[in-house]
Amino acid sequence: MVDTGFLTHTLKNGIRVIHKNTNSPVAHLGVLINTGSRDEKKNEHGLAHFIEHSVFKGTKKRRAFHVLSRIEGVGGELNAYTTKEETVLYSTFLNEYYERAAELLGDILLNSVYPEKELEREKEVIFEEINSYKDSPSDLIFDEFEELVYNGHPIARNILGTRKNILKFNREFILRFIQNNYHTNQIVISSVGNFNFNELIKLLERNFGEMEKKLRTSTRKKFQNYSPQKRSIEKETYQSHCIIGNIAFDFQHPQRIVMVLLNNILGGQAMNSRLNLALRERRGMAYNVESGYTAYSDTGLFNVYFGTDKENLEKALSLVLKEFKLLRDTKLGAIQLSKAKKQLIGQIAISTESHEELMLAIGKSFLLYNKVDPLKVVFNKIEAITTSEFLEVANIVLNENQMSTLIYY
Repeated sequence: MVDTGFLTHTLKNGIRVIHKNTNSPVAHLGVLINTGSRDEKKNEHGLAHFIEHSVFKGTKKRRAFHVLSRIEGVGGELNAYTTKEETVLYSTFLNEYYERAAELLGDILLNSVYPEKELEREKEVIFEEINSYKDSPSDLIFDEFEELVYNGHPIARNILGTRKNILKFNREFILRFIQNNYHTNQIVISSVGNFNFNELIKLLERNFGEMEKKLRTSTRKKFQNYSPQKRSIEKETYQSHCIIGNIAFDFQHPQRIVMVLLNNILGGQAMNSRLNLALRERRGMAYNVESGYTAYSDTGLFNVYFGTDKENLEKALSLVLKEFKLLRDTKLGAIQLSKAKKQLIGQIAISTESHEELMLAIGKSFLLYNKVDPLKVVFNKIEAITTSEFLEVANIVLNENQMSTLIYY
């Protein structure tokens, strides 16, 4: 037990549990596994995502329909997603169905049988998912940008995989990947709901405790030797699409929180972000302009994306670079910095009002750091950022000579 409002426990096999009690009639339960697409071998490209799709296709005691109906039949939701470094299975349901949700997630994780007939059908679904990405340049450009930046490294490969690889996947591929990559000390079960913690532990021990204890001893291949790349690709699109960015800080880096603030000022979710004002509000050059920062275990990625009319491409790109230069060359005033901090703190506080988002956030934090900072601690870290620290980070990450660029025109 910890004094942050979160309750924690480790099952006998090493799976960690974190729980936040609420008064809501709706609960959320998730299984977060520290394994994603970057953990695939070259011939396994797309396998982590394929498993995420296939895990619902039947267990030793349930057919695919019964897996889906077990929670959704009582109004709940069952979902999953894959990232470069994680696989997540989760459910939302009324509190009275906690036992049902825990048993179902345990059954899916431990007892899925991956029937070949279902696997073949799911391959077609993923081919359609790949096609939909190819039809959407504003989505596709992000994947191709990571391939450009992380050229040749496992983290470069997109999550969906290739048709050629997916066609080869079978039950044996899946079981071998799970055996090699799903380790109990790299799994967290995250819970947010109105449920007694001691009862929850009994429930989870009963449904996840039989998973064989396996500890991860290997480490991921570290990304090194970044070299800026520039590429333009001709596409039959009405707009030009541009993404520009640089490597940034990993999730353990002490300046990560400064990077989060920098990203939010430049092109975060608010309409008053610098890039939104410069490109959209003042000049009408873009419908969508945004920046993003993703922290991985050994690297990070910052990027800015915008779509604009082809004749405005060069002008829009020069405006983005101008905003980079302003942040590199000019110290933020005390009032500017204070306003930016207040905005970020407010956004974080509001995001925790979504209990599903909270369940996923505390689960990820516990998975990566083995702790969850209370909001007050997070806010204090943001408040402690100085103008000098901010300027230093801006000069590292927004260095124009270190930028990679990908353009669809």
